[in-house]
Amino acid sequence: MKQKIPRYLDEAFSHITDEMIKTFIKKHKDYGKENILDIGELGIAFRISEKVSRLKNLLSKEVKAENETIDDSWLDIAVYAVIALLYRNSWFQKLKIKEK
Repeated sequence: MKQKIPRYLDEAFSHITDEMIKTFIKKHKDYGKENILDIGELGIAFRISEKVSRLKNLLSKEVKAENETIDDSWLDIAVYAVIALLYRNSWFQKLKIKEK
């Protein structure tokens, strides 16, 4: 499917946040909450740090990575940042994903 090119920056931002939600839900269904609850906020920071290290490696190489794209890395970092904010508000611990 061809992606619609946004006309405004806020539309573009919304497109990215929609992708973040899809990524969060997909991975949450695969992994659940326990992996985050076990490691807490400091663990989330370490996960972001690992993603940043991988991203720096991807950006410094001239060859494309086969298993993860640069966009995937940025998206994962953004999702982890939102999870950290949810965690700090105790929402991650208490709330569930709405069933469709």
